[in-house]
Amino acid sequence: MITLRGRTVVRGVVEGEALVSHETISGWGGIDPATGTIIERRHELCGVCFTGKILVFPGAKGSSGWSGFFQSTRLLGTAPAGMIFTVTTTKAALGAVVTRVPTLSDLDQDPVAVIRTGDHLRLDADRGIVEITRG
Repeated sequence: MITLRGRTVVRGVVEGEALVSHETISGWGGIDPATGTIIERRHELCGVCFTGKILVFPGAKGSSGWSGFFQSTRLLGTAPAGMIFTVTTTKAALGAVVTRVPTLSDLDQDPVAVIRTGDHLRLDADRGIVEITRG
């Protein structure tokens, strides 16, 4: 098991499968809130659903509407179970807060480099740790 430590953005504990993106994600025009799917045409995960998974990504890109689109995923029941992003920005932090899922950022190692899609994660944002079990 690998353990990473980071900074809590939104408290809570969740376990689930990791979905890793090496690219930032656009909220407005980049995701379909109704399905929880990344629809940004040139994105490495275009067509992939993040619903119920722990989304690991560098952060947000695009307009301030990013948080509104991720809030819609919460309201529609298509949100990720948790989020881990590399660097805290106001856009990403606000998105995590309105999505209301456990979220960590600023980890002691680059989560995008360490975590793989399919890994089992225990994201404990109350303690600021993520435990990784290879999938």
